[in-house]
Amino acid sequence: MQQRDDWVDCAKAIGIVLVVYGHVARGLDSARLPIDEGWFELVDSIIYSFHMPLFFFLAGLFFHDSLTRRGRLGLIVNKVDTIVYPYIVWSLLQGFCEMALSSYTNGHVTVGEVLSFPWQPRAQFWFLYALFQVFVVCSLVYAWKEKRYFLAPAVLFAALYVFRFDHSLSGFLFFVLNNAVFFSLGVWFNEIKKSFEARRTESALIFGGLFLAGQYLFHFTFGLNYKSGGMPLLGLATISILFIASLSMCLARLRFNWLLFLGASSMTIYLVHILAGSGTRVVLHKIMGMDSVAIHLALGTLVGLGAPLLLQFAIKRYNLYFLLTPPKPISLSSLTYPRSA
Repeated sequence: MQQRDDWVDCAKAIGIVLVVYGHVARGLDSARLPIDEGWFELVDSIIYSFHMPLFFFLAGLFFHDSLTRRGRLGLIVNKVDTIVYPYIVWSLLQGFCEMALSSYTNGHVTVGEVLSFPWQPRAQFWFLYALFQVFVVCSLVYAWKEKRYFLAPAVLFAALYVFRFDHSLSGFLFFVLNNAVFFSLGVWFNEIKKSFEARRTESALIFGGLFLAGQYLFHFTFGLNYKSGGMPLLGLATISILFIASLSMCLARLRFNWLLFLGASSMTIYLVHILAGSGTRVVLHKIMGMDSVAIHLALGTLVGLGAPLLLQFAIKRYNLYFLLTPPKPISLSSLTYPRSA
């Protein structure tokens, strides 16, 4: 069985900090606080060029091991419990909170919008919506067990990714074609992971240089942004992901326990950070009348990371696990495989 690697939690920690910061900054821009538009758009594009592809890549790392161990049906059943359930619970919780606080926030949410989550994911929850679809598709694509074929799906999904930007797609095809390439890159990366780990410092330096050069060429030389898509964005995202992977392998050797904890808690942070970050902005701006962008960014990011961790502690302390995982009577895994539950 494939063991969990500390570097994966380091990579998740880097990714989730970027997620929280990106959403806090976007909230400030939407609220029309005095943020420098040029700087905001550049940093926003750099972050969005790779941070969510990174999470699909990391999800793909353990996919084949899980597929082999659980089987196709068992894998999908497990993802219903671990992805679909929190998607439903937190789409409703966040949606109704946004409705209740709509007079203080940047948008006005209706009951119909909240209840449309089965076909129209809201806010950050699109990731869970797309991730489950990618798992289902890849459980069919990777039905064979021979690893020598793992590069082929990555190449196929790369071609479909470029195709998707040349055509107007929506719904299921949009979510799968836009993200499966990075998931399949994670599946294939296991074949070269040991080489990266053996040369982690050199890899971090090489891909760090490529990351800086690629971001500069993409944004300044060619004047593109993350919405441009196509082959340039695919190449930039791939380089960026490999840089984060090699950097995380270096960081894992240093054993920063707080970083590992942050990465291991990334799911809880992802589910809760919008409520925490938006709430911080409302308190600072609407109640305290504070317009300092630096303070908003710093406190919004810190609270966006810290509040979910406090909730996670409360969940464990007061046995509120139903907020993250389905209770046994409605757990699909327990109903389908009662002996292993």
